Amino acid sequence: MLKENVEKQFAPLEKKVWLSSPTMHGEEIKYMKEAYETNWMSTVGANINEVERLTCEKVGCKYSIALASGTAALHMAVKLAGVKTGDKVFCSDMTFAATVNPIMYEGGVPIFIDAEYDTWNMDPVALKKAFGLYPEVKVVVVAHLYGSPGKIDEIKAVCDKYGAVIIEDAAESLGASYKGVQTGTFGNYNVISFNGNKIITGSSGGMLLTDDQEAANKVRKWSTQSRETAPWYQHEELGYNYRMSNVIAGVVRGQFPYLEEHISQKKAIYKRYKEGFKNLSVTMNPFDETNCEPNYWLSCLLINPEAMCKQVRNECETLYISEQGKTCPTEILEALAAMNAEGRPIWKPMHMQPMYRMNAFVTRGSSGRTKTNAYIAGCEKCDVAMDIFERGLCLPSDNKMTVQEQDKIIEIIRRCFG
Repeated sequence: MLKENVEKQFAPLEKKVWLSSPTMHGEEIKYMKEAYETNWMSTVGANINEVERLTCEKVGCKYSIALASGTAALHMAVKLAGVKTGDKVFCSDMTFAATVNPIMYEGGVPIFIDAEYDTWNMDPVALKKAFGLYPEVKVVVVAHLYGSPGKIDEIKAVCDKYGAVIIEDAAESLGASYKGVQTGTFGNYNVISFNGNKIITGSSGGMLLTDDQEAANKVRKWSTQSRETAPWYQHEELGYNYRMSNVIAGVVRGQFPYLEEHISQKKAIYKRYKEGFKNLSVTMNPFDETNCEPNYWLSCLLINPEAMCKQVRNECETLYISEQGKTCPTEILEALAAMNAEGRPIWKPMHMQPMYRMNAFVTRGSSGRTKTNAYIAGCEKCDVAMDIFERGLCLPSDNKMTVQEQDKIIEIIRRCFG
């Protein structure tokens, strides 16, 4: 049940504070109207050309291909990497399903690599362990969670040692950098997203990024139904209807000049939360302050173990017992919802998902997982991703949220520990 003192002492916010909603500036309409007035409404046009140019310029890659979604871009990346039916592929465990599903599209078998506490991203130690268990693996899909880069140098070193191709899922981290280099450039094939809640948006859309011209040309062909150069519709291989529309590209084009502004706003939100939660038994989603500059897409909270009240989750529901001085993600999310603010649970790890729970899962302390989903003896506490999921939540991070609204949200959360 929701703590009564929270509901009684706080009136709901006048307007909904969202987790992360699109922030429009006006120039988007200009480019969409241009597509309309010039009749370039399909999957070619000036907006697409310009968005691809802007992406290459910002990220620092040689080629970018505008596609219908980040998921479509990930599918193309998996196809470029040569994944075939039955091939095992290492993948970040703490991520959204879109990181993983394209492996299945090509018949691959995801093997999940645990997260680590320093960044909440793929654990390089667990990755190295995984290669010892599955030395035949030649593709690794690495996601940067909530806009914060993982331990890229360490991950790349492991992949290079074993000759593995890296697919970098930078869907959430456009504008973030590692040692001064933008994410979306560290893999052989890389992906960003312009989904409606991302740091900049087209309402949908994504990009495949690479320095390989041949790969770029393949994706341009595959994403337009693999049409051959012929006077008629000639098809010699499987194709896809994956190209971004010129209208959606107009929205992205209008958003691009505001990327740094959005990042600055998100950073201020993160810092206000961090300051507001001082002396509370929580931590914020971490990043390597020496080497990384996140884009601060979402601010997240992790409740310290000693401050967690009893909480039990099944596949679709949660039960908890409210305790004085303690709380849990469910209780905080209920309090936020009652106050007209949107928060969400942390991504449920892939190895906990019903459709993937029979897949192998490797932690830094494990020897892998059996087909019966049981952990190797003595490694019951190795599951970092599950622990973060159990204790963590995503906070309202909309860059249109006012300081006053955020202050109220901070006070609501503090009261949950009362």
